Amino acid sequence: MKSKNTDKPFEVNNENDKLLIYGRNPVLEALSGGQGIERLLIQKNIEGAGRKIYALAKKAGVPIRPMERKELDRATGATSHQGVAAYLTDYEYSTFEDIRAAADSRGEPLFLVIACGIEDPHNLGSIIRSADGAGVHGVIIPTRHSVSVTPAVVKASAGAAMHMRVARVPNIAQFVGEIKRENVWVYGLDMDGTDYHEADVSGAAALAVGGEGSGLPRLVREKCDFIISLPMRGGVASLNAGSAAAIALYEMAYRRKKTEA
Repeated sequence: MKSKNTDKPFEVNNENDKLLIYGRNPVLEALSGGQGIERLLIQKNIEGAGRKIYALAKKAGVPIRPMERKELDRATGATSHQGVAAYLTDYEYSTFEDIRAAADSRGEPLFLVIACGIEDPHNLGSIIRSADGAGVHGVIIPTRHSVSVTPAVVKASAGAAMHMRVARVPNIAQFVGEIKRENVWVYGLDMDGTDYHEADVSGAAALAVGGEGSGLPRLVREKCDFIISLPMRGGVASLNAGSAAAIALYEMAYRRKKTEA
């Protein structure tokens, strides 16, 4: 049984357009997740896991600034920093080739999320978090008409954005056409599709999720192999993009696992 995580949720502030994260687990994730750390802020005379963070940052050549606890409170705007915080360099996006290589290295059929025009950072963060938990190899977002990986997205992802591969492409519909030619089946999540329980999601697959209110763009929808939907049995007609994606992704992950077994 996994031990209970007692760390506070992933937290970020935005000061002078720099991404500031705090909390022991988030900073450890940043140190190990391939994202550059510009500077570590650490409480003077810190003990326990804080010493490990200090040692890792020193080994990596990260500038370290020891601070009194009250100084750290002011820098983070919170008291739940657990004695550590870090300024990150700009978020490093992946490429589709990076994502495909990750799937190949794990010996798994490609598993993607395509987020089409998600403008709410909390929804994109939620999608990235669910994608990470479901074993997705990468998330694709458009370069325009969509939120990018911002501090709010990182916070909503609970730190998953630090190690989930996120790639940006200029044209989502064109990208869908390209991956279909590589035998990736694309499932569009929308309100009026086939019950998602009935879809065969074995093999290389991508889940396309539309924006809040507008749903899947027409050109993307037309290129999808299947349109699937979640059965809604209550008084609400639909879920938000983040919640709907989470349900569909975990169902896809479960069924893909059963197919592989």
